[in-house]
Amino acid sequence: MDRIIFLTRSLNYGGSERQLIGLAKALWSRKTPVSVVTFYPDGSLAQDLRSVGVPLQSLDKLSRWNVAGFVVRLVKAIRQMEPAILHGYLSTANILTVLIKPFCPRVKIAWGVRASDMQLEQYGRIDQIQSWIETLLSRFADIIIVNSQAGLTTALRKGFPRHKMIVIPNGIDSQRFRPNPELRDKMRAQWGVASHERVVGLVGRLDPMKGHRVFIKAAGLLAQGSPHVRFVCVGDGPEEYKRELMELSHNAHLGQRLMWVGAQDDVEAVYNALDVLASCSSYGEGFSNVIGEAMACGVACVVTDVGDAKEIVGDTGIVVARDDAGALVHAWLTILSREDGQRHEMSVMVRKRIVEHYSVERLVTATITALNTLSRGNGEEASST
Repeated sequence: MDRIIFLTRSLNYGGSERQLIGLAKALWSRKTPVSVVTFYPDGSLAQDLRSVGVPLQSLDKLSRWNVAGFVVRLVKAIRQMEPAILHGYLSTANILTVLIKPFCPRVKIAWGVRASDMQLEQYGRIDQIQSWIETLLSRFADIIIVNSQAGLTTALRKGFPRHKMIVIPNGIDSQRFRPNPELRDKMRAQWGVASHERVVGLVGRLDPMKGHRVFIKAAGLLAQGSPHVRFVCVGDGPEEYKRELMELSHNAHLGQRLMWVGAQDDVEAVYNALDVLASCSSYGEGFSNVIGEAMACGVACVVTDVGDAKEIVGDTGIVVARDDAGALVHAWLTILSREDGQRHEMSVMVRKRIVEHYSVERLVTATITALNTLSRGNGEEASST
């Protein structure tokens, strides 16, 4: 296969970033010439690429408004690397791939769409304008790869061209994400969790879409009658929003029952430490990596019916309506009340679903098949999987 360049904003902690790294590493292991170009230097996950030799180049963007020099460096880098395919990852990168196309006319353009129904009014005017521009330019992409059926539906409603779109679900590294009692004990000891205590956790950046408010409300309700249950929020975000969430926790009288943990390098240890993974998102999700990774670790999941969450968990988890604290509590209690034998049986089933349906191998094979159509010059039509 010809050279592929992935273009993305950064390689900081995030589900999309982990997917990009996993895909690039898998392609590299198959001897596919691939490089990753980022707007900003380094990033918490950059070493993961460097460790296997995947070429990584930063355009050293200084700030959001450092544009002119940044675009010049981008065009120069693409011309020097001479890729067959330039693959944008997320909205800003997608837009840039089309804008620089006139300077690199032989390069085929692939887009990566990772979200579904974002409520952009939550984020400000700039994000709304960016979404409008992305929709306007979508017809100039040669192929648009969406990671969820929910994302496909949203993109079509916005006006993306159907004939250029294909759905390829995320792939989960089931070798990295797997049940590990030692990691479980180590992380729980680090958190000060006793052996008889159960832990319900939400893993994700501190962002309104992730549903921390309803998680805290549900935790407060459950804590009243379940003294041996503790809660954890894993992820970083704006300090102002974190203070707001911590005040909600205080008002819910959670105290030390709710732990606040920043983004973690060893997220597989975090999943293993949990008894229940709570995905409480209110909107915006496509294919949630957190759900897939936790399931690969054998952790039972309670998810809101947002994005493709319902399809991911199948009959191995519990799906509830968004923003319903009472439903979350009932679902958590259902899982926590299971006997040891039931928990083990369910853990096996949970992991099996990810291994069989959402493997990295499936992701890579589907991606290569889709991008090969561009290399052959037949990228006019794409079909949903």
